[in-house]
Order: sequence, then structure tokens, then C-alpha cells
Amino acid sequence: MKRLLGGMSIFTLLMTVPQIYVIWASRQAAGVSLLSWTAYWISAFVWFVYRIQKRDRNIYLPCVGWLLLDGAVVVGIFIYD
Repeated sequence: MKRLLGGMSIFTLLMTVPQIYVIWASRQAAGVSLLSWTAYWISAFVWFVYRIQKRDRNIYLPCVGWLLLDGAVVVGIFIYD
């Protein structure tokens, strides 16, 4: 199960990269929901805090990735929408 969860974490992080690329390469964020991506960022932040409390490395690395990737989408929406 740990391998599956680790693999899914990497897979879902990679699936976010095309959204970031579209926003930043085209300099356009039309149709991208600020509310949704902000909620994803907040969720990653809450998981990150939980990880700190539980000292669980399996949660830590994906959370850092999500904070960075979701943050890139949110910042892109602010800049290009």
C-alpha cells in the first residue's frame, strides 16, 4: 500500500505540471478556478501541518510538492487572469 500511495503521489504531482505549463507558457489563466486551486493549496498546507505533528515522511514530500505546484497555479491565476 505504501508503494501504491507513493506512486499515486508522484503521478498526481506530475498531472499538475501541464496545468502550470499552460498557465505560464500561454500567460493566460482563463477558465482556471482560483477557488478550487486555493482549496487544493490549503488542503496541502493542512496535510503538511499534520505531517509535522506526526513526523511522517511519507506525507511530507508530497505535501511540499503540492504546496509548490498548487502555489504556482494560484500565483499564475493572480498574474494572468
